[in-house]
This record gives sequence, C-alpha cells and structure tokens, in this order.
Amino acid sequence: MEFDDVIKKRCSVRKFKDKRVSWKLILKSIDAALQGPFANNLNNLSFLVIENAETIKKIADIAEQDWINNSGIVVVVCSDPKPLEQLYDERGKIYSKQQAGAAILTFLLKIVDLKVSSCWVGSFNEEKLRMLLKIPKEIEIEALLPVGYETEKTPKKRKRDLDTVIFWEEWGERKRPTFFREPDIK
Repeated sequence: MEFDDVIKKRCSVRKFKDKRVSWKLILKSIDAALQGPFANNLNNLSFLVIENAETIKKIADIAEQDWINNSGIVVVVCSDPKPLEQLYDERGKIYSKQQAGAAILTFLLKIVDLKVSSCWVGSFNEEKLRMLLKIPKEIEIEALLPVGYETEKTPKKRKRDLDTVIFWEEWGERKRPTFFREPDIK
C-alpha cells in the first residue's frame, strides 16, 4: 500500500471480526516500530503480546472498555525510562515518552499496511494492569493496542485543517512571509 494511503486509511477501530490476527503480522508490526528514531539510538521499549482470551477479558475490564474483548490480540507497549534518564537527566523521561509515541504510531501504520486494524488505548488502571501482567514497577506502561480485523468500515473523523496548525517565523503568524523564495521541487 502507498504510504499516503496508509496514513489516510489509519483510524481507531473498536469493532473486530471473530477472526484472529496471525502473531506473525504482530511481529512484523513490532519490527517496523523498532526501526524508528531513538535518542542516542537507545531503544528502551518492550512489547508484551497477549493472545490468551481470559487475559484479554481481564485487560478489557481493567481498561473499562468491553470492545477490547473482541480483538483477539492485545499488544502492551512498555518503556524503561532509566537508561535515557542516566544519559539525559530529566529530559530522558521526555525522550522515553516521545520514543514510545513514535513507535506506537509506526506500529499502527504498519498494521494498516498489513490490512489489519487497531486502536491506541491510553486509559487503563495502571496498577491493576501491572499486577495482572507482572510488569515490574520501574517499567512504564505506555499503551494498549488491541488488534483485529474490522467488522465494518469505520468512518474517519475530520482532522484539523493544515492552515489552522501552522505558524510562520513566530507564534501566531498565520501568513507566510514573502521574503522566502519557493524551492525548486522536481
């Protein structure tokens, strides 16, 4: 699939078919997520793949989102901020969150490329999830990614228009200054 098509097709899907996604597609998506940028090339992420239906039901209860039950596989994205904090002090925490976000988005885009669907879930009871999955206290739980085949076409919600999110040269300046020459684009 063309990259622009993947971006346009990606949306949060919460209704899945009863058909289970192959774990091999999950591994391809995780591998894609590992190709992204990492501060000092230090990958501090781990991915916990859950296939057990009873565990997925408990995760859905902990997240208070019943639709997760229908996913068949849930990927839990985790990070260890300590190595980055050792290198960058307080900024290491920020870099850890940025790296996790970049990896999650790459995972979601690869999932779409593989003709599968998912949804980025950030709302859950962290302590209950930590206990259920035996995740050590020093590890951050970044997101839940339920994965499945969508049952129906999910309407994509309108995003903000480009001209509402861009400023030129200083905050609040919406008009592009004319002293810049247009680059030659081939």
